[in-house]
Amino acid sequence: MKKILISLFSGALLLCGTAIADSHEESSDGPDPATPVELFACKYNEGKGPADLDKVVDKWNAWADEQGLQDYSGWTLVPYYSGPDQEFDVIWLGGSDSAKMLGRAQDRWIATGGDVLNEFNEVWSCDIHANFAVLKYKTPPERSDPSNIVVSFSDCNLAEGTTFGDISPALSSWAEYRSGHGSTSGMWVFFPAYGGGGEEFDFKFISAWQNLEDQGVDYDQYNESGWKKAEELFAGKVDCDSSRVYLGTNRRRAADND
Repeated sequence: MKKILISLFSGALLLCGTAIADSHEESSDGPDPATPVELFACKYNEGKGPADLDKVVDKWNAWADEQGLQDYSGWTLVPYYSGPDQEFDVIWLGGSDSAKMLGRAQDRWIATGGDVLNEFNEVWSCDIHANFAVLKYKTPPERSDPSNIVVSFSDCNLAEGTTFGDISPALSSWAEYRSGHGSTSGMWVFFPAYGGGGEEFDFKFISAWQNLEDQGVDYDQYNESGWKKAEELFAGKVDCDSSRVYLGTNRRRAADND
């Protein structure tokens, strides 16, 4: 289970509402302050599956409406490109614009969500509940279908003697390079905050696209010439493993701040 520590593309998903998809534009000097996401990694109980989860999510949304919960976004992610280390069926990724907002939503859930929580527990078992601090490096364009996205996660380690401050400008440059070459992705970095321990990575690098075709556009451009820019920016500074890719479905969207 060591490789699946994500408590969310928010970072990006994820991947996750205002914290992942619709927050402020990044400044030319670097990303905005970090925003929080929580992640649950879950397996379906025997005899249960996606249709059962959909029914409980509908009840959760009804509960959230009753509570006036307007500052929390949630996604479910299911593995698409994955390996044996992804020992789960589905990820729940949730986030808010601030840790205070996320904590307020969590307080409400603990205090009043017991009946719906019991129904979730009948559908799945979640061995991991983690929290990540998320930095956004590239804002995706407005999605034609914001309900569905494709999200990739890579585990990254800094080279000895290298700090994140050393590579943050490179990440900003990479985001600008991608934008200049037609990429429609969003890009984020996730730092483990709570619920982990013993991580074998320094941070997670997350990208998100509207669909697999848009992801393929970036794939092709990287293979043609983008790898040269990546080598220029990151060689000898950071090492990332191959990405896991998930298909994401929006379950609740926070109200816009505007």
